[in-house]
Amino acid sequence: MRPATSAADRRPLLHSRLALLLAFAFAVMADPVSSVAYAIEAALRALDGDVALLGATMGLVVAIIALVILNYRQLVGRYPQGGGASAAVGEAFGDGWSFLPIGALVVDFVLTIAISVSAGASAVIAYFPALAPWRLPLALALIVVVGSLTWFGHLGRLVFAAMTIAFVAVAALVLGYGLFAEPHTVGTVTAAAGQPPVLAVVLAFPVAMALATGVEAPSSAIAQLGQLDDPDRARFGRVTLWLTLGIVGAITLGLTLEAVRLGVGIPPEDSTQIAELARIAAPAPVFAAFQLVTALLLLSAASSSFQAGPGLLKALALHTTRRGETVGILPGALGRTDADHTPYWGVALFILLAGAITGAAGGNDQELVLFYAVSVFLSFLAGLVSMAVFSHRDRRPWSLALNIAGALVVSFTLAANLTRGLPIISLAAAVLIAGMLYTAWTRAGRPRGVRNAESESEREEDSLA
Repeated sequence: MRPATSAADRRPLLHSRLALLLAFAFAVMADPVSSVAYAIEAALRALDGDVALLGATMGLVVAIIALVILNYRQLVGRYPQGGGASAAVGEAFGDGWSFLPIGALVVDFVLTIAISVSAGASAVIAYFPALAPWRLPLALALIVVVGSLTWFGHLGRLVFAAMTIAFVAVAALVLGYGLFAEPHTVGTVTAAAGQPPVLAVVLAFPVAMALATGVEAPSSAIAQLGQLDDPDRARFGRVTLWLTLGIVGAITLGLTLEAVRLGVGIPPEDSTQIAELARIAAPAPVFAAFQLVTALLLLSAASSSFQAGPGLLKALALHTTRRGETVGILPGALGRTDADHTPYWGVALFILLAGAITGAAGGNDQELVLFYAVSVFLSFLAGLVSMAVFSHRDRRPWSLALNIAGALVVSFTLAANLTRGLPIISLAAAVLIAGMLYTAWTRAGRPRGVRNAESESEREEDSLA
């Protein structure tokens, strides 16, 4: 019989659990929180500067994120050891289909790096406008710097958590000052979006769904929590999903409503919308701090993808297990690591891919927003359709209704962005990568376990922390 644990003994345990939860949650939500830097502006550009419709548009975006999170809450409960959409698709339709969300994730990681460093460069330029002619070289340099730093060891989740908390704190300060600021029209503001209001909002919100990127992260990142049992991992994942919704939703709607009240429109080329908002709402030192934490958070999001992307390829690369078995479907070079356990060829590959995409976009984050939303929503769709299959098999009508509603909304968002033309490149890239991985898998004899590649890569990352 186990001895009873006293209240005094339980306090340190509760405190350590709380510290672990906060570190995990704020590190994982770095990506969606950083997306605030460009998603609101993307919606306003899609509205042709009609600030009056911006609140309704971003409100719809946050509502859809809530719907996706409700569905992913089920997914976390089903896969408490991690795995995300790839595990769900593999179970629902077979391992071969797992490569579809995996391909989408690879594209998502590359685009996260490209858009994050581009938005980081925009944040720097908004404070130092003289650097505007050097936008592309600055963005490319940031890719090389962030990627190279990854070669010297992984940043811990505490660093990402600290960057997220710093941004949230300074953003709250900007919002506080903005309550007392006088309206001051900045940038391009129009009186009409060119379509009836409802249609304008429906056409604009898919562009801003880049804000949803990273929402799926807790479903796979819980694999890092090896010190917890399955129920606790699921609990951490669900709490992180709700915290993400609360924090991302509050900051997004707060900055949106403040932009509407103050009249902050489409910014000039050497600035961003949230930078102009902070400039007119807060004192100069707070504006400087806001630009600093924005840039650092964006670079943290890029660094996170420099870890996750090569880590995923490493999990799929040929390697020998502790049992002496040779497993994997990709070239072994992608699994080679340096003294700091970094898969250096994978990092080099992501530097090249992100650099090429950034160069094609001219270092402009607003050019990349549409492409970004497509890749992650393909992964969302695969995960939600799989969860609908499970709900049907388990005869859970309410869960099935929620899964179907989520899948329909995600499908509409994906289709709406694809109708804009060029974003189909993201879809094509994800499908192409999935096809290449499937071909490699069949040539390797269709080994089992590929559906768990995402969770395996997360476990490897944690074991090195």
